[in-house]
Amino acid sequence: MRRIIAIANQKGGCGKTTTAINLAACLATNNRRVLLIDLDPQAHATSGLNIKSDLSIYNVLSKLTNKRVRINEIIKNVSPNFDIAPSSIILGTLEQELAGEISRESRLSSVLEEFDGHYDYILIDCPPNLGILTVNAIRASNEIIVPVEASRFSLEGLSQLVDVINLIRDRLNHLVNYQVLVTNFDSRLQHSFKILARIRTDFRGKLFSNIIHVNVKLKEAQSEGMTVLGYDKYCRGTKDYFSLSREIIVQEKGPAPDFTMQPKETKEKEHMPLLQKKMKEILKEELHKIREIPFSVTAPQAHEVYLAADFNGWRTDQSSRMERTDNGTWMRKFKLTPGRYHYRFVIDGKWVEDPSNPTKEMNPFGEMNSLLEVSGK
Repeated sequence: MRRIIAIANQKGGCGKTTTAINLAACLATNNRRVLLIDLDPQAHATSGLNIKSDLSIYNVLSKLTNKRVRINEIIKNVSPNFDIAPSSIILGTLEQELAGEISRESRLSSVLEEFDGHYDYILIDCPPNLGILTVNAIRASNEIIVPVEASRFSLEGLSQLVDVINLIRDRLNHLVNYQVLVTNFDSRLQHSFKILARIRTDFRGKLFSNIIHVNVKLKEAQSEGMTVLGYDKYCRGTKDYFSLSREIIVQEKGPAPDFTMQPKETKEKEHMPLLQKKMKEILKEELHKIREIPFSVTAPQAHEVYLAADFNGWRTDQSSRMERTDNGTWMRKFKLTPGRYHYRFVIDGKWVEDPSNPTKEMNPFGEMNSLLEVSGK
């Protein structure tokens, strides 16, 4: 099922376009086909990828243009699995053009409903305001990512956007889910952690586990007209957006497995008790293999520590948060089956390997993961 995600926040400088570009690139590296629609008249996503085009999304949405085209006619390829529908400054005139139109809020939605492009994800980079273009993006989407800086003013802007989402739900009967993404997070500042704690309290259950940290490579990449993945695949910015893409992919909903047996012959029904007995035996055997493994790291000055690993999807949320002891050691036990596991500690936003474990392996970012072998005995 195609997922359409608007990336919106009326406050500028919160990493909205940076998120749109780099999340699209990271989803594409995970073998997802991605279309990024630049719906911002400033065209930062378009210029940030060095895309040149005579046609733009304006020529798709406008009824007054003398060069009206279909959306597939403006699409440009950025990299494998990653395409963009570019923008241009003339898109800014669409606000006035649609002012008197019936169903003006649904113009983009109608275009995408007729669009048969084979994409797994369509990301929409919205303008930094709550005008008709942003409303069109929200109406066309079933999900919203709201990038928010760890600052008071960003929180105030977020509340206004939530009001608009609720208004669209009530007036247009369109329900859209949103998640908050903390961006430009500076782990060197105590203030950042205070705002982060407030965001976690105010938007519990609506917050991405992953955080986008301050990283100069993100700005350098955009200045060069590249994604951060193409600019420096080992930098912190790449790691953060790649982890975010994995978190989003984990949310994908596939068809629920059907465990209901509907045998066509009576003879098959007779085998059901035997099958159920065998399944219970296998389950019991597997449960005996599960071991409770303790993890610990000494970090007396840390505010928060997580254990991110392949066995928990590299998450940094409450399920992976470690507990601090009186002597400054952070500890937590995890139940694991026999196998080989990669893990790292995340100490106040900084990813580090386990200093007490000499067994390590290079990861795709050029850094070291700690390795753990859990035996079956």
